[in-house]
Amino acid sequence: MVVIINHQKTLIMKKIFTYTILAALAAVLFTSCAKERVVVYDDNSYWLSQERGDVVYSNNYCGFYVVETNYGYSIIENLDGLRTYDTDVMYGDFGGYGTRNFYNYTADIVTRGNVVEYDLTYNEALDAIDYYCPAGKAKGLKIRQSATSLNKMSRAAAPVKK
Repeated sequence: MVVIINHQKTLIMKKIFTYTILAALAAVLFTSCAKERVVVYDDNSYWLSQERGDVVYSNNYCGFYVVETNYGYSIIENLDGLRTYDTDVMYGDFGGYGTRNFYNYTADIVTRGNVVEYDLTYNEALDAIDYYCPAGKAKGLKIRQSATSLNKMSRAAAPVKK
């Protein structure tokens, strides 16, 4: 008995097998990828008990924004890519250096940021944002100045242990 092998059919079968395997791998790859979920809180009482601040400058080209609080201005580096806009109302701990979460009341989302400067005067905030958004990044935009920008309270410092 002689077996005749049709090479053209063999090549077609190899192509079908290869494309099937590639399609299965692509399906596994794309279904395993998941976008990081944005945390939205239904109970805002925790965040609303935190310090309130108003975004008075936002520049998403350089990734920094300025928040005005009762104690002065804070420069915050945006860490999660969620856009923060001028006039957004934020809640959180603006009174210290470091990375933490903030609640954007206007957008109803929790965003992550790094406080790089805090309790600045208006002029110090202008200098700081020019430093963090150098040479053309700030594009000459001004920090919005509120009626209370010259009357800020002093933050109570923790007592020093002796």
